Amino acid sequence: MRESHSASEAVIEAVSRRAGVDPLELETPLYDAVDPDELDGLFDGANRPGRSPVEVTFRYHGYTVTVDGDRTVTLTE
Repeated sequence: MRESHSASEAVIEAVSRRAGVDPLELETPLYDAVDPDELDGLFDGANRPGRSPVEVTFRYHGYTVTVDGDRTVTLTE
């Protein structure tokens, strides 16, 4: 994953890759599960010294999605 990815882009990329479809072919928009701007805002500067660790979990496209502080996305069914 490129470091320039936002958290929302990382989620869309991971889910589309797991589902085997182009990101534009995902049937459910990400904003139906979580506000992409708010998600990105939580992770902007998440690794700065003095910040508490960040981890967000939500359901999207049939997966439980967990995003951690370095924007690593974990999908479970």
